[in-house]
Amino acid sequence: MRQTKVAQRYAKAIFDLAVETSKLEEVKQDFDLIQSVQSKDLHLMLMSPVVKAEKKIAIFEAVFSKHIQPLTLSFFKLIFSKGRSVAIQDIISAFIEKYRLQKGIQLVELTTAVEVSNEIKGAISAVLKENKLLKGKSIEMRSKVDASIIGGLIVQIEDQLFDASIRHDLQAIKKQFIENMYISKI
Repeated sequence: MRQTKVAQRYAKAIFDLAVETSKLEEVKQDFDLIQSVQSKDLHLMLMSPVVKAEKKIAIFEAVFSKHIQPLTLSFFKLIFSKGRSVAIQDIISAFIEKYRLQKGIQLVELTTAVEVSNEIKGAISAVLKENKLLKGKSIEMRSKVDASIIGGLIVQIEDQLFDASIRHDLQAIKKQFIENMYISKI
């Protein structure tokens, strides 16, 4: 729980500073870039309590300084010097959540049995915009493939789950059969 509070505070600080300096979009792009780096070794090194802050700063600068804003670079230097590098992922997530809230963007997770085209995603997005939860909001859709749902789709908006998968239907039918077996014997 403490990490979450730390992440929220740092995310709010960089968010407010980015808004104040009119660099919100640039800082958001920087955070997206940093989050998109898939190097496990880099992440482990940056989060390691054994590696000194000066070394982390030097490596971070070498990797990112030509690709991110000076404001973002200074912010991460501060994180490393304060020993908060363990919370980097939480800080990035909290910042992106604040950005979405500010811009009226709703994250929607779409799960399908097979990869779907952008045309189908657009159609699903258009239907979802009619939902009262998403009125007046932009939709950022993340899609994933889960063959175990057999067919159909699952849509998650915050803590609400809309399950229109074949797996769900089969489970419901199975439950009805089990319940009806006992009723018929009475």
